[in-house]
Amino acid sequence: MRFGSMPLAEAEGVILAHALKADTLKLAKGHRLSAADIAALAEADVAEVVAARLEAGDLPENEAAARVAAAIALDHLRFSQAATGRVNIYATVAGLFVADRVVVDRLNRIDPAITLACLADHVAVDAGDMVATIKIIPLAVPGASVEQAAALLRAEPAFEVKPFTARRAALIATELPSLKLQVMDKTRAVLSARLLQSGSRIDTELRVAHAEEAVAAAIAEVKAAHDLIIVFGASAVADPQDVVPAAIRRAGGVVEHVGMPVDPGNLLILGRVGEIPVLGAPGCARSPRENGFDWILDRLLAGEWPTSTDITGLGVGGLLKEIPTRPQPREKAVSDRPGPVAIVVLAAGRASRMGPEGRHKLLAEFNGVPLVRRSAEAALAASNGKVVVVTGHREQEIRAALAGLPVTVVSNPDYASGMASSLVAGLASVGDAVSGILVMLADMPGIGSEHLSKLIAAFDAEAGQAVVRAVADGQRGNPVILPRETFAAVRELVGDVGARHIVERCGLPVIDVELGAAARLDLDTPEAIVAAGGVLKE
Repeated sequence: MRFGSMPLAEAEGVILAHALKADTLKLAKGHRLSAADIAALAEADVAEVVAARLEAGDLPENEAAARVAAAIALDHLRFSQAATGRVNIYATVAGLFVADRVVVDRLNRIDPAITLACLADHVAVDAGDMVATIKIIPLAVPGASVEQAAALLRAEPAFEVKPFTARRAALIATELPSLKLQVMDKTRAVLSARLLQSGSRIDTELRVAHAEEAVAAAIAEVKAAHDLIIVFGASAVADPQDVVPAAIRRAGGVVEHVGMPVDPGNLLILGRVGEIPVLGAPGCARSPRENGFDWILDRLLAGEWPTSTDITGLGVGGLLKEIPTRPQPREKAVSDRPGPVAIVVLAAGRASRMGPEGRHKLLAEFNGVPLVRRSAEAALAASNGKVVVVTGHREQEIRAALAGLPVTVVSNPDYASGMASSLVAGLASVGDAVSGILVMLADMPGIGSEHLSKLIAAFDAEAGQAVVRAVADGQRGNPVILPRETFAAVRELVGDVGARHIVERCGLPVIDVELGAAARLDLDTPEAIVAAGGVLKE
């Protein structure tokens, strides 16, 4: 490939390196110049262009990216169309993303023009999560390099998604007078939440004395009807001969490993009774925050069986963030709390269920006030921080409805791609000098300033270190407050997804605040608007 500035008269067939605008003519980066383009540019007095001319054997960026992607097996993966030299790859199932660093490194060393980036090895993903991206750096690349990369991927897979398998789990919890009943109840709830992603559930819970005989009897009782056994000891394991590992052996099982170089999570036990995994959970697994227990549980749910070599190899990256509820934190971090909670009002959607008549739900009036303005006014009344309204569909009318309000209106030109782009746009406007963002849907007429204030008060009570979520009769709803610790994950969101995955997997406590029916009343159809007391507007 020859790249650089070249006279227009010699530019037919070249690929533009940059977008070009001349008079009314607009040509995108990557556009191949035709004879008609040359004539139009000459008429606009353009004398030269910066472009790439392909040589024999070269492939344009999109074709090159598509060919590399085509060498990857389709199992449990979805590929985007090649655009600007990029193909994004998504999981189609919930499972464990497993990468082979050696293969990825070999591919990236074939030619600097061909790159493959992916998630870290052994990361749990949901259906729809982006797991990898192929990017061709220049506008074209030698076909020989592309074929070499494709051949490598056909011969040695660089990564895969191993689907989770739903398990029937038994929870055995030991009791001591020092362990409160509510702690045991919370342990079950936290474990149930951990199992949800795989479709697994706790079928049986047994609470027994913290004694070898009692635990062994419980294991023997549940093993026939379950395919996963998890034991929470009331006292932490202190030795490979302690109560829980000894009970596994007494029940006829094998203890394959005790301990792991992951903190929190050091005191994990991995064993089996026949083919049934038995996990002795460390005390930190009573918290929803990520710890070593998650790493081993996810592997088991994906059909892997970690060996002692696997477990002892987890030390690099095994120093995880502190769990505030641990009885003896390594070191208490002291830092000033950042600024107030900002509110991001999402008002960019296409309202696709409103029918062909051109009516927009956010312009429907309640007591003479457009719904989007009503939502923004509630946000302003509740917050002493910044209020951002993200717009997209029919932006000018939404802006007009907000006229005069002291809100920051952010335009999201990519709103058609789904909610994720609006969340990212709103966060970008807020910045990091806040303790969290309250994400509010603009189409919820029942949510008033008193509801938002209640959520913010709950967030303040947790010192900004928890997710706060509105619920209605215990069912999750909206709005939600995301702490600053989640911002990096929000910035990675793509497609028509919200923050649910972040809430469930961020490892922070989740505080549910009961708001009643208002937390689940969002308006998507003309009938729903009228039923809620609204007046439709064109």
